[in-house]
Amino acid sequence: MPRILLLSRQPLATRPLHEWLDRTRDEIVLLTTPKAVAGAEDVLAEHFPMHRLVDSYHSWSAEHAAEEAARAYRVDLVASTSESDVLRAARLRARLGLPGQDVASATAYRDKLVMKQVAGAAGIGVPAFAPVDSPADLLDFIDAEGFPVVVKPRLGAGAEGVSILRGPADVTAFLDREAGSDVPYLTAQWMVEGFVTGEFFHVDGIMRDGRIVHAWPGQYTGGLAERIHDELHIGSVLLAPDDPRTAVLRDMARDVVSALPAAPHPLAFHLEAWIGPDGVPVLCEIASRAGGSLVGDQYAHAFGVHLAREGLRAQCGLPLTLTAQPAAPSVAVGFVLVPPGRGVFVPPAGPCPVPGTEMTLLREPGARCDGVEHVGDGAASFVVRAETAEAVRKLLAEAMQWWHENTAWQ
Repeated sequence: MPRILLLSRQPLATRPLHEWLDRTRDEIVLLTTPKAVAGAEDVLAEHFPMHRLVDSYHSWSAEHAAEEAARAYRVDLVASTSESDVLRAARLRARLGLPGQDVASATAYRDKLVMKQVAGAAGIGVPAFAPVDSPADLLDFIDAEGFPVVVKPRLGAGAEGVSILRGPADVTAFLDREAGSDVPYLTAQWMVEGFVTGEFFHVDGIMRDGRIVHAWPGQYTGGLAERIHDELHIGSVLLAPDDPRTAVLRDMARDVVSALPAAPHPLAFHLEAWIGPDGVPVLCEIASRAGGSLVGDQYAHAFGVHLAREGLRAQCGLPLTLTAQPAAPSVAVGFVLVPPGRGVFVPPAGPCPVPGTEMTLLREPGARCDGVEHVGDGAASFVVRAETAEAVRKLLAEAMQWWHENTAWQ
């Protein structure tokens, strides 16, 4: 059996890699952090005796440690679980001469500028865009396109670092944040796009060798950048098979996956797009990893496979569980991730009474919170299953009303 270098900073308590994979003790070389294994040291010792712990996971030294471990254990494959590892995993494959997603493919799925260059050249709808390597680039784009515009890190994830600039004051504020930015204001780090007005969607599934194995679209309840800025809830409802937008979005996903450099083995993907009043989809971005938040759980309810698990197993050379496109979800499903407020958390006294609704508290009662810190941050999650997408939307609205009427931040 192949030996695999697995890059993962996800906590073993919430992402049970030893349960997701068939064999780990003799096959998996795990690169992770002390924080990720805290409270799961027994799991680490039993299932991942071949491991390396690094304190600064995103550093160059961690990538060097990964290569040293790969060479020491003579690995045959490199796998990863997070978007931040997609490019470094590809670089390691290139250095070690191993199969899998190469640097060209990883770059197209990570660098949003390259992504839109390739997609636009293939005739796929994209916003107006440009690299921002200096203040002049940003001002030139605004002069040409007008406000509002969106500035984002080219290698960002989860809407982190995204700024919507609606006027000159926002430009000044963005430039003034340089000293405290996690992403340096340097060449090849930033880009700017025109602001797209439309409903926001995602398409998730499994792709292989430039083709989609299976996928399904859902509609977000809001924008991801707006969630962080305005501390809103984020949610999604899978579209019905007969919703005309279902075919539009699946066709777009097919075209984007076909246009970008392909990976030879199966990978999970997560695409985001807008559909405006004209009905034409516009690409926001696509990633060669499973969607975050509750997207994986949503897909699992509908199709019986969790995309994060399925995508990881595929990278490790294990066969796919679902190998063809289902005609429809087995159940209509949606979710909402409600944001933490500001103050001491006082949740509802009992379970959510809305039928078909599963509520999970993500913060302990009495916890002190200070608003939304990142796109996946939540005080509680709600998952709703029903017979139709419209019924799901109605039940989610009822659940949100109940939550707001029965939750306090003191």
